[in-house]
Amino acid sequence: MARMADWTTGARGRKFIASFSGGKDSVLALYMAMQAGEAIGLIVMLEEEGKRSRSHGMPPDLIGAQADSIGLPVYTAAASWSDYETAFTRLLIEARERGAEVLVTGDLDMPAYGCWHDKVTAGVGLKLGMPLWEMDHREAVERFIDLGFVTVVVTVNLSLGMREDDLGRMMTHGYVSELIERGIDPCGEGGEFHTTVLDGPIFSKPLPVRRGAIARHGEYAFLPLELDS
Repeated sequence: MARMADWTTGARGRKFIASFSGGKDSVLALYMAMQAGEAIGLIVMLEEEGKRSRSHGMPPDLIGAQADSIGLPVYTAAASWSDYETAFTRLLIEARERGAEVLVTGDLDMPAYGCWHDKVTAGVGLKLGMPLWEMDHREAVERFIDLGFVTVVVTVNLSLGMREDDLGRMMTHGYVSELIERGIDPCGEGGEFHTTVLDGPIFSKPLPVRRGAIARHGEYAFLPLELDS
């Protein structure tokens, strides 16, 4: 119970490693934690082949460009779902040995009991920080926009009310209102969509990207982004 009470303020006055997807929620959580504590790096889990991030399907070079602009090193591991926890735990141990005291995540709706992140952090002697925990979803995304972050929709689930023409749209107050009117969670917490953040107050420079051809797989559609050199 004591650990749970610390979730929203877990990074305060402490060094932390942040679980990072490159999307709006993880970036907002990172920003908020950086106002309270000291970030020492980002954890990014990759699919088995190491070609895409497991959470948002982003290529490592794009994640690396985000990290470079933010000014933080990336801790990565490629893993299947069966060995995900083992690989993630190894990264937490490495981060702890380099000074991390807390793992920060961008979760909003994590259950108070049975939280996986709470279990793995406790197992390696780290605290857990979730700055967005239990925040109203509209409030979270509108705060993100008001802070000046720039993000675009890169993945949509066509079976959950999203459309192919949502791909590439920027998160704005108008778009948030439209999503709500369509019955869609503006944070995409039900898996409706994912975003990639391209600029904002913790970025030293915006990411130059070009858009690839839309791809489809089952009920999902994707907009690939590539670094534009």
